[in-house]
Amino acid sequence: MTTRSLNEWDQEISQAARRIQTYVSPTPMLFSDPLSREVGSPVWLKCEQFQPMGAFKIRGAANALLQLPEERRRKGAVTYSTGNHGLAVAYMCRALGVPAVVCISERVPETKVEALQELGARLEIRGQGQDEAYETAQNISTGEGRLLIEPFDDVAVIAGQGTMGVEILREVPDVDTILIPLSGGGLASGVAATLKHRRPSCRLIGISMQGGAAMHESIRQGHPVMLPEVPTLADSLQGGIGLANRWTFDMVSRLLDDIVLVSEAEIQRAMGYLAVKQGMLVEGAAAVTVAYLLRSVDSALGTVVALLTGRNVSATQSLEAITAYQGRKSLG
Repeated sequence: MTTRSLNEWDQEISQAARRIQTYVSPTPMLFSDPLSREVGSPVWLKCEQFQPMGAFKIRGAANALLQLPEERRRKGAVTYSTGNHGLAVAYMCRALGVPAVVCISERVPETKVEALQELGARLEIRGQGQDEAYETAQNISTGEGRLLIEPFDDVAVIAGQGTMGVEILREVPDVDTILIPLSGGGLASGVAATLKHRRPSCRLIGISMQGGAAMHESIRQGHPVMLPEVPTLADSLQGGIGLANRWTFDMVSRLLDDIVLVSEAEIQRAMGYLAVKQGMLVEGAAAVTVAYLLRSVDSALGTVVALLTGRNVSATQSLEAITAYQGRKSLG
């Protein structure tokens, strides 16, 4: 484990914001009237699903790849992913002319596999979880001399994701609570580093699914642990945090105010709610923040920003969520 001060992180994130601006445009911040009425507090939606490859991960991937010297880019890059980070790396590699290999498990949904193929990445599909994909990526990095782009536990990636925090404060400077989908912790660490430095009163809540939430269990036990991956609508939140985690375990432990788990039924309801009430199709990993809001359990949220982190979901899952939501509404 290594540490940096919040001031050092703020400098890294500010540099990242300048570095990636050619490739990463600010995403919409939309006020949600229906959610605000449901919750009884102003709710804003940070819509990262409108990034070019459908998820926030482009921020970290762009910051990491843009720092590579030209001779390193020519050797190519490799990464491992539950889908969205792989999409981001493949997208940026295509934009920069860098040969890309993306290692994924057999659990990655077909919709993401097809998107990766369309971006021209070489795919290596191995095993039933993120750990097998990681081992494959390591072997390729060593054997082929490609740079391994980590999905979350990396300074450049964390700083890139932290640029979202800069946008949040510019768009909603009086934010009191930010709800952040939580997996390996790259996004949560970056956004938290920005907010705790620039607006320390802001409450930061990480949201994950009930099954296989590795960061939550690691923090509960006080050290990184491995958990088996289980089927979930929030497939982008699957995977471990690495037993030798260098950055995100410590940052999430120190900087997040709370971590909350939501059920599969709550995730599906949130996906349906966003589609019907907001006209937004998002994946389960993005909907976890709204799943928490729809519980209406916290009267001290104040002005809320809920991060919607991706749209890479199959039509079948979206339709099932809409149908289930409408069915529940019709039953009263």
